[in-house]
Amino acid sequence: MSTATLTTKGQITIPAEVRKAMAVGKGDRVEFVEVEPGKFLLFAATRSMTELKGRFGKPDRPVRIEEMNDAIARAASGK
Repeated sequence: MSTATLTTKGQITIPAEVRKAMAVGKGDRVEFVEVEPGKFLLFAATRSMTELKGRFGKPDRPVRIEEMNDAIARAASGK
């Protein structure tokens, strides 16, 4: 298990073995995703969204923006 220390400025250094495993380096972005209250996952955010094209197949029907927004709101509220 790797650990890091928070500085007075609120910064951390990601340990070298974690950076290597995540394939991230200087200037790369990482994303923190809250999976439950107070618990986060760390993801490399270095890939382009266009790399996901074609990975999930075509939807059964077109989805309206309003439907997407409603689904996001429901997920955020925990319903």
